[in-house]
Amino acid sequence: MTADNDAELVKKAVRGDARAFEELVNRHYAAMFRMAFKWCGNRANAEDITQNACIKLARSLKTYEHKASFTTWLYRLVINTAIDMQRAEKRHDHAQTEADEMQGHENPESAYYAQEMMRQIGKLPEKEKTALLLVFGEGMNHAEAACVMAVKESTVSWYIHEARKKLEQFETRQNKERHHG
Repeated sequence: MTADNDAELVKKAVRGDARAFEELVNRHYAAMFRMAFKWCGNRANAEDITQNACIKLARSLKTYEHKASFTTWLYRLVINTAIDMQRAEKRHDHAQTEADEMQGHENPESAYYAQEMMRQIGKLPEKEKTALLLVFGEGMNHAEAACVMAVKESTVSWYIHEARKKLEQFETRQNKERHHG
């Protein structure tokens, strides 16, 4: 099966074809997990989010209206699942990055800084965090992110602007602490 037939798989799955649903999940599971992990920064929580998103997918696939691409609709489902789980568990500091997930850091100070930056991203308001992760984490352009978030492209730009401003303030505080602390 090719990437251009998600719509056909959706139609078959909605009609009760278990193999079609399984193919959809297999095809998109890695991307769903990656998005969940970028949202929460924790492998175990990302697995929970992805599993719950698969359950929601099974329940809500019939509501997919083919207006946006299936992938866009699926990203929205994963993000909403992550937000719902975050609210249900009352965890607002979810961006704890596990040390073994950190890659490419040559010294403990840079690994610590990266962990702190992930924590700060985790503290951003949900919409700013989502825009940041879609554009910089998933490589989407602002128009694609706007489609996933169901907002205007200019709104995505604003969310990213606000998120960057907050992260720059954090970085300024970190630099002051490093040089004066």
